[in-house]
Amino acid sequence: MTETIATTVDALLAELGTMTDAKMQAVNERHGDDHTVNLTKLRGVAKRVGANQELAHALWATGDTDARLLALLVCRPKAFSEDELDTMMREGRRPKIQDWLISYVVKKSPHVEALRTAWFEDADPWIAAAGWALTADRVAKRPDGLDKDALLDQVEREMKGAPSRLQWEMNSTLAQIGITDAPRRPRALDIGERLEVLKDYPTPPNCTSPYAPLWIAEMVRRQQGA
Repeated sequence: MTETIATTVDALLAELGTMTDAKMQAVNERHGDDHTVNLTKLRGVAKRVGANQELAHALWATGDTDARLLALLVCRPKAFSEDELDTMMREGRRPKIQDWLISYVVKKSPHVEALRTAWFEDADPWIAAAGWALTADRVAKRPDGLDKDALLDQVEREMKGAPSRLQWEMNSTLAQIGITDAPRRPRALDIGERLEVLKDYPTPPNCTSPYAPLWIAEMVRRQQGA
């Protein structure tokens, strides 16, 4: 790490330290997260800093969650190797880090499909959840070549007893199949109704429930303009 980058990292860590929001931190901790900075303010810092791959590596190496989230905003997604992204996914074991790593970096990487297939079969539920998240995205956007019947078979067998993070992403895949694939929609609805995963999930007013039957029905309704 160059002296200039090290100095910049120290300055950014100090700046992030002044932006801690105790109330937000308490809420995050209840959901398994530990970032302390308001994400809108964090995006403001990233906009000011601009894209900088060397700085992103240095911020990630600190191990600090706020710094790692900033790293994901200032990095160049296509510059990471497949092995680097795999390592980052295994290191960044926080929901918000995983969400941003998938959405802002892996999905823009030329290695996305190789990582999706590798992670999908990983024995670590945390890593498998990343594979299922990418699979749900592919069902929605690029379904050609996917065996959706096999995906439904696996969801039916495993989703009910899966760890919460993995369960959430399997449920997302189930819902996306039901939303985008009319011939398979009845089966997706049936699986969701029988397994009842996330049926009682607290959903704010005017938000769509993650319970697959309700999610599917609402999105289909919107597509049909009803």
